[in-house]
Amino acid sequence: MSVVYEKSKALTDVKLHYCPGCAHGIVHKLLAECLEEMGETGNAIACVPVGCAVMANKYFNFDAIQCAHGRAPATATGIKRVDPSKIVITYQGDGDLASIGTCEIVHAAARGEKVTTIFINNGIYGMTGGQMAPTTLPGMKATTAKKGRDVNVQGNPIRVSEMLATLDGPAYIERVSVTTPGQVAQTKKAIMKALKVQKEGLGFGFVEVVSSCPTNWGLTAVKAMEYVREKMIPYYPLGVFKDLTGEGK
Repeated sequence: MSVVYEKSKALTDVKLHYCPGCAHGIVHKLLAECLEEMGETGNAIACVPVGCAVMANKYFNFDAIQCAHGRAPATATGIKRVDPSKIVITYQGDGDLASIGTCEIVHAAARGEKVTTIFINNGIYGMTGGQMAPTTLPGMKATTAKKGRDVNVQGNPIRVSEMLATLDGPAYIERVSVTTPGQVAQTKKAIMKALKVQKEGLGFGFVEVVSSCPTNWGLTAVKAMEYVREKMIPYYPLGVFKDLTGEGK
């Protein structure tokens, strides 16, 4: 019998701890497949965050380092500059990247560090109890915004991809999602392209994945995916925000 599909060898057999309906497992799978297809599994180093993906190093079958909260881009910078031959990835959530790590991601992008960042934007602090994040939508409820985010009090959400696209350092920035099979396929293409941008030494690559947090949103997995499509994506539109490769999508 011929093999139709098998799990990527870039993933371990450790059971994922993520909640049902969480996008992290999907994105882990896509990253692993891309690295394996590129033949870079043994040459990759992941810089994992503080947040829901804090244990991602247990799931990746390649080298990974646990970073201080928000400091993954600084860690990645050090690794890449010491050994430019490595494929270095930061894998971060919105609390890690867009809040405590804002300085790190902005300056890594501005410097054009030749690393790849995968940014999971689910609009909330997932691991620590559902607090409001920099990406929480206006009116969206959180444990620290019981009546919903009031932009007159807490300010407006940050559109990270658009912000980083104003800088000269990034070579490729795309926002994607994983709520439909078509979106999953496009996300894999975006991750693959960002990794190739790094391998070719073109500059900083950034893939933002608009995703769900069913547990902290208080929704079922299915309803959470619907919420992403109906509420999150209109505020965080999908698409390419910067591409210096000349190849289009």
